[in-house]
Parts: sequence; structure tokens; C-alpha cells
Amino acid sequence: MTPAIDRPAAIRRALRNLVAERGFHGASMGAVAKEAGVATGTAYVHYESKEELVYATYLELKAELSSAVLADFDDGASPFETWRHILTAVYEFLAEEPERARFLTQLEESPYYEEAHARLMESGDPLVEAAGSDEFASLLVPLPTEVIYALSFGVAVRLIAAGVQLKPEEVDLLVDATWRAVTKPQ
Repeated sequence: MTPAIDRPAAIRRALRNLVAERGFHGASMGAVAKEAGVATGTAYVHYESKEELVYATYLELKAELSSAVLADFDDGASPFETWRHILTAVYEFLAEEPERARFLTQLEESPYYEEAHARLMESGDPLVEAAGSDEFASLLVPLPTEVIYALSFGVAVRLIAAGVQLKPEEVDLLVDATWRAVTKPQ
């Protein structure tokens, strides 16, 4: 007996891959359905609109990223070691499948981002919580969260999306450089 296909997961993966390759304009529901190997009507059975599919895909990707990062997370580590762990794990997770990073960069520049991010914050972002201790927050420069992200995790996302592969020692240098960029001088 052939195992059942998880059609919603196939549809989300197809959207992620098409957006990574062609952008949102090249990822119509019909194109997504074709890529997923399902009928267009089947895509609409699972997702009432392209917007809902985008949000579901984003939340799934962020949940997978959080799981990967928090798998070996030490909540007793120093703020810098927490930073090192999170940024390195983010880089490694995205580097495994660079279309994840390309999807995120496309989303961050799209009209979907504000609502997608709001839904993530509403449901709770474990990575934000993991890095959100008072001790950690007191070390950061007083900039909006979006700027801290752009100077740190955003750098990793954009490097991978652009096809830049760093060696482990270069990832270590990236960790050090982003830490200096977002923390107050000691």
C-alpha cells in the first residue's frame, strides 16, 4: 500500500520553492498546485487563498527553524554563547536548503510580511523568547528590533539566499561581527 501524501505539506513546500525561484508573482495557486502534483481545486480545499497559504508556509518554516535552533539550546549559557548558538544554528539550518532563505527574503520584501510577522508574534516565536532575557536585552544597542534583526540574523539569511557559503571559521567571524554590531560597547 502506498503511503498517503500529505497534500497540505506538499502545497506549502511547492509555494516555498516557487517563491524562492520566481518570486510571489511566479507562484500563482495554479502553479503551486502543479508543482505540488495536485489539482488547483485541491490547493483551495486546504488554503482558501494564496495569502493564507503564504502565512501557513511562513509559520511552518519559522517553526522548523525554531525546532532546529532550540534542539541543543542551553538556556543557562552566557548571552554571547546564546548568540553564537542561535546564529550558527540559523545559518546551518538555512544553508541545508537555501530556498528557505530565498523564500524568507522574498517574503520580507513583500506586502505579505507585516501580516505574516504579526501572526508569528501572536502565536509566539520561541527564538525571540530564547534570546529575550533581561540580561541579553540589556546588552543590545537601543535600536528597533527590525534593525537588530537586519544587522544579525538578516545578514545570515541574505548571504545564504545570495548563494554565499561560509566555512565554519567564517561563520564564527560572522557571529563575532554581528555581536559587535548589535551590542553596546563594553
